Amino acid sequence: MALPITENEKLRTAVGTVKGPGETLHEYTFIAPDPQRQLKHGEFVYYTAPVDGSERQILGRITARAAVKLFPDTFMADPSVPPQTVAAMLGYESDATELFELTVTVLGYYNEYLQDFTNPRVPPQGGAPIFIAEDALLTDLLSRGRQGELGSAHIGDLLSRDPDAVPVALDVRGFTSTHLAIIASTGSGKSYLAGVLLEELLMPYNRAAVLVIDPHGEYDTLQQTQNQPVFRDGDYSPQVRIFRPHDLRVRISSLTLPDLRYLLTNLSEKMHYQLGRAFRYAQRTWGEDRYTLEQFYMAVREVGDGAQGDEETTDDDPTTGALIWRLGAALGGSGIFHDFENIELDELFQPGMCTLVQLNEVEQRQQQVIVATLLRRVYQARIDTEQGKHQRGDHSHLPFPVFSLLEEAHNFAPSNADAVSSDVLKTILSEGRKFGVGVGLISQRPGRLDSDVLSQCMTQCIMRITNPIDQNRIAESVESVGRDMLKELPALSKGQVIVSGASVNTPLMLRVRTRRTEHGGQDVDAPDEWRKWFENEQPALAADNALLVDKELERDEDGMLWA
Repeated sequence: MALPITENEKLRTAVGTVKGPGETLHEYTFIAPDPQRQLKHGEFVYYTAPVDGSERQILGRITARAAVKLFPDTFMADPSVPPQTVAAMLGYESDATELFELTVTVLGYYNEYLQDFTNPRVPPQGGAPIFIAEDALLTDLLSRGRQGELGSAHIGDLLSRDPDAVPVALDVRGFTSTHLAIIASTGSGKSYLAGVLLEELLMPYNRAAVLVIDPHGEYDTLQQTQNQPVFRDGDYSPQVRIFRPHDLRVRISSLTLPDLRYLLTNLSEKMHYQLGRAFRYAQRTWGEDRYTLEQFYMAVREVGDGAQGDEETTDDDPTTGALIWRLGAALGGSGIFHDFENIELDELFQPGMCTLVQLNEVEQRQQQVIVATLLRRVYQARIDTEQGKHQRGDHSHLPFPVFSLLEEAHNFAPSNADAVSSDVLKTILSEGRKFGVGVGLISQRPGRLDSDVLSQCMTQCIMRITNPIDQNRIAESVESVGRDMLKELPALSKGQVIVSGASVNTPLMLRVRTRRTEHGGQDVDAPDEWRKWFENEQPALAADNALLVDKELERDEDGMLWA
């Protein structure tokens, strides 16, 4: 009695035969019957070839599939009778009735020295057998990280295989030094994926220093990491600190002149000129980071029209009055901008701590200024620390790399507007690698995201995208994703992602793993909320209305006018 064939033995059995070269030098085609539908788009296959005196497995990815031979149309005339049954009745071999031509893009063999795939530049011989790559081989070759090891982030498993068959771990060093982009349409699971990444960064084998700019308050549930054993190791337990809008403080003297000009809208040319003079006067007189709002008012008056020090004259100047009024409205009326208080960097960043800066209920221009100020201070602190200007005990002493993740990134680096945060992001994305400042961008509208900013992110996680403008922006800005992968974007389901760039060895289609903490970005269930309202509130409201009716009747009986 024959023993059942194991899964690995199935994979070692040839599934097709090489037909010949493809349209390009790095493609070839093969013919396969595929009765079990194993040869999916994106599946990995290989052929063997001698390279440098040894037999190598030359890996490739299926990028196209076309029928060569199908059942004749007459076999399908009756929908109630399967075509296989008709074929059997007529003596056809059903396995030989369907044939497919599959196109494979060659990746090559993995070069341990280069830590990358090397294309042998020689196509397979016609008639050579093609095999499906085994799970263990793909686990070893596709991930740059190893699940559970230092510098790894296990985010999911290969989409073309069974769940958990081929786990994929990103190289944390890749996306924290050369930056990350998570791009997806609304409801595709981008915030869920970001939560998975943050969980991995807080694991004992990473212990990252992370800042999350959270405009909608979606990441509170990360606090659950503090109570789960999987995140603990000896004395280590992750911290999650939340700064809500009423906790935020930005010292007024830490704002730059562009920050002020961005906050004060509709300034005339004369106001711009006077604001610049007042800014420089305040820095010269009281120090670059020591003046208060009242002192800035004084500086505006000092540089206004009329003799310096002539308060009566400058108060009558309409430009001075208008400028002071705008400063008061933007800074004096805000609970965030303060004369003396500031969020210190050592409060925001510590290894093993994730800090959530929640900006819900904060006006968008103020959000952009807050983000610009924080990122500018972080970047300068890392430079000064590396150059020995800050010592242990200083609030701006940052002796370790940091990673900042920005939700709704298109609001902080818009493509069609000059936001004050855009220039800061461009500087960090182009130069931050040298000083250990990494940035992750999350956006549902890449078409509205500055193309220079997006192109600087060397690791990309792209989920379902249906908007053609957004698809074109990705194609223009993301070089590492092939055209065949981009065609998959509209067809991806929720929780499926294409990952490419510096953190993986080749572009991959993955299913995102289940989070260990709850997802905080759930949509409101309106019908359920309405039903609960009627169950809980309607009886009390009906009782109140009945009481009002009784009072009205009593007043009418007494002859009183009831209103």
